[in-house]
Amino acid sequence: MKRLMTYGLIALLISAGGALFAADSGKPVVVGSKIDTEGSLLGKMIVKLLAARAIPVVDKVGFGTTDVVRKAIIAGELDVYPEYTGNGGFFFDGTDPNVWKDEKKGYETVKKLDMDKNGLVWLTPSPANNTWAIAVRKDVAVKEKLVSLDDMARFANAGGRLKLAGSEEFISRPDALPSFQKAYGFTLKNDQLLSLSGGNTALTEAAAARGTDGVNFAMAYGTDGSLFALGLVVLKDTRGVQPIYEPTPIVRKDTLARYPAIDAVLKPVFLSLDLTTLQSLNARIAVNGETADAVAADYLTKKGFLK
Repeated sequence: MKRLMTYGLIALLISAGGALFAADSGKPVVVGSKIDTEGSLLGKMIVKLLAARAIPVVDKVGFGTTDVVRKAIIAGELDVYPEYTGNGGFFFDGTDPNVWKDEKKGYETVKKLDMDKNGLVWLTPSPANNTWAIAVRKDVAVKEKLVSLDDMARFANAGGRLKLAGSEEFISRPDALPSFQKAYGFTLKNDQLLSLSGGNTALTEAAAARGTDGVNFAMAYGTDGSLFALGLVVLKDTRGVQPIYEPTPIVRKDTLARYPAIDAVLKPVFLSLDLTTLQSLNARIAVNGETADAVAADYLTKKGFLK
């Protein structure tokens, strides 16, 4: 009931008009993002949502790599951009690596550390995990009842036909496939692995979708657009082997003070972006060739976030 009342209040404020949201129209909000597909999509959403509420914006979506956008927001060159909770482990050396494998603890930890050290506010994250993962062809998943990596282990240990495509790094790095095998209690033999050079998940996922050399499982990232397009399903990491990377808008403290409604504007949108939704939206850009700007506008309009 409390949640319904909260969302109702947000909807009422949004529908009331842009004037409620422009606390200081003299200084624009500079919106940035990383240069990848999902970063551009989320960045364009932020730009459109703020502009629609009469908050002046400067569009710098596709600003640069993680290191570049991170330095820019700390320096005040950017005001807001979408980041990932699990990157807190890279931003803050010496933290317990297990923290980043817990959805709530990871978010609360990076939220506190970034506020204390850099004056950056982590807003509401999306319920989607864009982390290293293992995906399986949907037809195999349905037939064998594969939902999680526990199910994959059961299937492997029962002698099921399983062959996985992955990069050499994914197959050999202790924190990648070996960590999955150790945690879930299964072992893949050499003839159950197809090692591909580089770390391009588009290649591993394509191999699984096409059944190249008998491959039906693949190294993946959780919100890859090609997963949806190729008919692959990400297996749930129920034991938290990998860090959780939930996309989250982060904003400078002084910017949020000028425009406090930024939080209320972005919250319902990011909450709507679950794993399958992001996969489908990313696929429209990466696979179908649509622009991030067009996909963002279409999604926000159809969901009623924009008129």
